[in-house]
Amino acid sequence: MRPPIATEPFEDLLRDLAPRVLSALARRHGQFDACADAVQEAMLAATVQWPTDGIPDRPRAWLTTVATRTLVDHWRSDSARRRREETAALDPTRQPPDPGPDPDPDPDDTLVLLFLCCHPALSAPSQLALTLRAVGGLTTAQIAAAFLVPEDTMARRISRAKQLIRDTGVRFELPTSRDRTNRLAVVLHVLYLIFNEGYTATSGPALTRVDLTAEAIRLTRLLHRLLPSETEVAGLLALMLLTDARRGTRTDHDGSLVPLADQRRDLWDQAAITAGQTLLTRTLGTGPVGQYQVQAAIAALHDEAPTAEDTDWPQILALYDLLTHIAPGPVVTLSRAVALAMVHGPTAGLTALGTLDADDRLTHNHRLEAVRAHLLEQAGDTDAAHASYLSAAQMTASLPEQRYLIRRAARLHPPA
Repeated sequence: MRPPIATEPFEDLLRDLAPRVLSALARRHGQFDACADAVQEAMLAATVQWPTDGIPDRPRAWLTTVATRTLVDHWRSDSARRRREETAALDPTRQPPDPGPDPDPDPDDTLVLLFLCCHPALSAPSQLALTLRAVGGLTTAQIAAAFLVPEDTMARRISRAKQLIRDTGVRFELPTSRDRTNRLAVVLHVLYLIFNEGYTATSGPALTRVDLTAEAIRLTRLLHRLLPSETEVAGLLALMLLTDARRGTRTDHDGSLVPLADQRRDLWDQAAITAGQTLLTRTLGTGPVGQYQVQAAIAALHDEAPTAEDTDWPQILALYDLLTHIAPGPVVTLSRAVALAMVHGPTAGLTALGTLDADDRLTHNHRLEAVRAHLLEQAGDTDAAHASYLSAAQMTASLPEQRYLIRRAARLHPPA
């Protein structure tokens, strides 16, 4: 037994062990939902006991044993499972088996778990929640806080997701090779959404949620370790590193948003930039080029520019043109309009934005109006820019973004 600890350095250890313990139980016993609940109870027990008793010498075996006992106790108390108690494996006179020596981590188990949590039968919010719960090891309360919803709402969402997994009869195994590519795309999209929500929170008092960006990067690192030859996994990890490198300069001392052009580039995380660039350089050209590799290349060009004026906007525009062919969508068109304006002037960018006015996917998104306001200001139409800034401010639930947009509007029309 390791010595007791006063703080909580074991949280990272628990998050790392949680998917491995859950994978082992689900593979051995089936019933993903019951196994997931048992692992959560084991983790809660660890947070209570380990600070005073110390971290066990074999923490994974400790968690496995506690989770197994919880699982067996659940089966024993459930009248619908009386017949299970009559089997040798669940003989009520027997204690749960000692898990034996810590087994070598089976990378496929964690990979299976990621694919299971991102099952296409689940809605996107359910995929996010279940991934953070089962693979990330976060509690329901932590996930609810991250997405600013009541804990009972998140608990129901997770419960429905586990129920659907059970009802679909999905086996705890990797999908067939034919389905794996599509399922991997879903996994990457879920990790991408987790990172984006952390990097620019959709609502609340803070611009960023470091817990979510860190968790997204951790899980993507794990996926890259499990699938080192998948170029889009490497591309997504590079994108996260290159983007997160700027996080510390995106707000000033009072939490106000600082746009990219005004950030202190000397304060960007150079280690993260170097890691992202190295990963991207090693990946490009080794397989099909996908959307995350292209986005990572764009992020790298921003990070490499010593000043905003030195940004290679023509190359960025060319990459957005490529991204439009690979993964067309309104967000890509929106970002491309900014690059177009930087290369050919604000009028060209505004013309490109006009193609999005009828797109229902951006009807309630403040970013279209925010970009429009910025380009109108560049074009000298201050009245229209003022109106667009205020319109964008009314559409966002992020307090830092609201304050920034209102300040931009006030600069154009100072109050009397």
